[in-house]
Amino acid sequence: MRAIWNGHIRFSLVTIPIRLYSAIDTKETVSFNQLHREDNGRVGYDKKCKKCGKSLTQQDIVKGYEYEPDKYVTIEQEDLNKVKIKSNKIIEIEGFVDSSEVHPTLYDSPYYIGPDGEVASQPYALLTKTLKDSSKLAVGRIVIRDREDVVMLSSLDNGIVMYKLRYPSEVRKMSEVPLVDGVEANKEQLKLAKTLVDSMTTKLSEIDLSDRYQDALKEMIKAKVEGKEIVTTEEEIPPVVDMMKALKMSIEQAKKEKKPMEKAKGVKKKEKTASKTTKTKKRKSA
Repeated sequence: MRAIWNGHIRFSLVTIPIRLYSAIDTKETVSFNQLHREDNGRVGYDKKCKKCGKSLTQQDIVKGYEYEPDKYVTIEQEDLNKVKIKSNKIIEIEGFVDSSEVHPTLYDSPYYIGPDGEVASQPYALLTKTLKDSSKLAVGRIVIRDREDVVMLSSLDNGIVMYKLRYPSEVRKMSEVPLVDGVEANKEQLKLAKTLVDSMTTKLSEIDLSDRYQDALKEMIKAKVEGKEIVTTEEEIPPVVDMMKALKMSIEQAKKEKKPMEKAKGVKKKEKTASKTTKTKKRKSA
């Protein structure tokens, strides 16, 4: 795994040399190229002005901010250089918080943090264990590619994972979603829904979290390369069922799916009891 950034974690007077790694593997993602339909030639990025239709070079293009409809202020690179934040290669920890304080909507890109060399292993292990034992999250700031981001550090297995956090001002409020406020659940339906949740409770490791779209995409590409016919089947849309009826049917279905496992355990117990009884009879006859 190749590091994308190296620097230090600092909280109070403690400094730990670290390396930052991307936690996302993009190799499995299928990517496409734009091709000319007639001869399969690659298509380049054609920069054209939507206003006059002229083809533009890189020198003709400038950044612009729309401050009113169809009114822009142009921003040159020298303007951006004035607001760049100088990277000091330090993740400055500003405090430790409970995980319940960080709303799920604030989580963004994940990264792995590792020690930068053998010398850093001991203080790195100390911070990892401290985060794990205290069940706290470290909140700080990092500057990557001239942009400052708020980040959160958490223990993960034997290491540390870092999440970039969205700024609270960027996240919309749930109250802005239409038809959410004032909605109340039916008490009888709620009771059945909780029963259904209990019957469907499992472990995350037992749920299939594979990327089915990517798998299907690869199968389709493979079929086209091999000249095979691509066959698809459309999923039938289930009919709308009365809520109470749907909940009761769902609970019954969940019970049926668990029954075979329970029966199998019961058979094994009976078999063991029967074998013990047979052995006892044999000993008595002897």
